[in-house]
Amino acid sequence: MEPIVVSACLAGVPCRYDGRAKTADGAVRLVAEGRAVVVCPEGAGGLPTPRPAAEIVGGDGADVLDGRARVVDATGADCTAEFLSGARAALAAAQEAGARRAVLMARSPSCGCGQVYDGTFSGELRPGDGVTAALLRRSGIEVTAG
Repeated sequence: MEPIVVSACLAGVPCRYDGRAKTADGAVRLVAEGRAVVVCPEGAGGLPTPRPAAEIVGGDGADVLDGRARVVDATGADCTAEFLSGARAALAAAQEAGARRAVLMARSPSCGCGQVYDGTFSGELRPGDGVTAALLRRSGIEVTAG
């Protein structure tokens, strides 16, 4: 069976910014079947749990990869480098396992697929992907929200 990259918070790991998990039955099933490549890009990038919420300012994850946008947390700290490092770590894990699909946490500045928060910390969404989702897509990995 083909391995699938799964956001750690969906697999029940309490690694979200607020220190909680966002457990999804499908992700837990993939772990139980031994098919999941469990990643937390934000933790892999060196960010602590819990941590201030972060959003992409000036675009989406593809824009961050291209240097046109930044990831900033609610205190105003720039955490772009950590998000990029975590995205690269997630891609490396996916490639090492031979994964061609990923199920990632919706709306996250790392893992969001199709929608991310708009960078104003107002709860508004914009079309686009998080940094990790964008990097995985660029590398030919199919990304869906879990």
